[in-house]
Amino acid sequence: MKNTILTLQQRKQNQQKITMLTAYDYTTAKLMDDSGVDCLLVGDSLGMVMLGYESTVSVTMEDMIHHSKAVAKGAKNALVVTDLPFMSYHASVYDAVHNAGRLIQEGNAQVVKLEGGRAFCEHIKMITQASIPVIAHIGLMPQSVLALGGYKVQGRDYQAAKDIILDALAVEQAGAAAILLECVPADLAKFITELVSIPTIGIGAGHGCDGQVLVYQDMLSMYDGVSSKFVKSFAPIGDQMKQAFADYCQEVKQQQYPASMHEFAIDGEIMIQLKSEFSK
Repeated sequence: MKNTILTLQQRKQNQQKITMLTAYDYTTAKLMDDSGVDCLLVGDSLGMVMLGYESTVSVTMEDMIHHSKAVAKGAKNALVVTDLPFMSYHASVYDAVHNAGRLIQEGNAQVVKLEGGRAFCEHIKMITQASIPVIAHIGLMPQSVLALGGYKVQGRDYQAAKDIILDALAVEQAGAAAILLECVPADLAKFITELVSIPTIGIGAGHGCDGQVLVYQDMLSMYDGVSSKFVKSFAPIGDQMKQAFADYCQEVKQQQYPASMHEFAIDGEIMIQLKSEFSK
């Protein structure tokens, strides 16, 4: 059965954890959907993990629509949530509603996600009034990384923690269907989860949230170097992929692949005729 935003609400009420992973293409989306992942997030993180950008700020609406449409084709059961990218909703409420509508109509998303708390409550309200569910992303907001001074844990002092709580309450009041909490202390995230009636999805926010989300390239160790503290490697797929690519190159160069078992046959008499006709 296809998951909806009501499914997430029911999960919170029944104290059942929600699972979410990023997805950016049909094949990966189908694998995740078949595995029972509740929600697929077409995040603007695709700018870095799929397009090679240094941050999310270069991602366009066209990028998001293109990838969202592909993911939606592979998601038979999972709820598809797609990010509104940088500057697609900041300038005006009209832009917010218009571009949210594009993600639904052209990208086949079911829910849109935007970064921001109290400052974007009017945007959330009007998108919701257009019958488009919204997930509000608060705490660490990657689109605002320049203003935040880098990728840092948010809400560690009293005022910062209070601001995140006020953001959570405000977006709930504005009509947000759920809240994504990124890189906030676990106790603060747990308190917010208990304070609001809508589901919370955490990334680097501890186990007290109603659900969890990870970038799938992170949880499959598809990057070299040190990952974030909150990331757990569930399988060394990155190493396995590199080894498979290296093995392929070696077997081709040593003429071990393709072997006879990988080839298609043709009648020998036909080849004799062809060689007789075309050989010089």
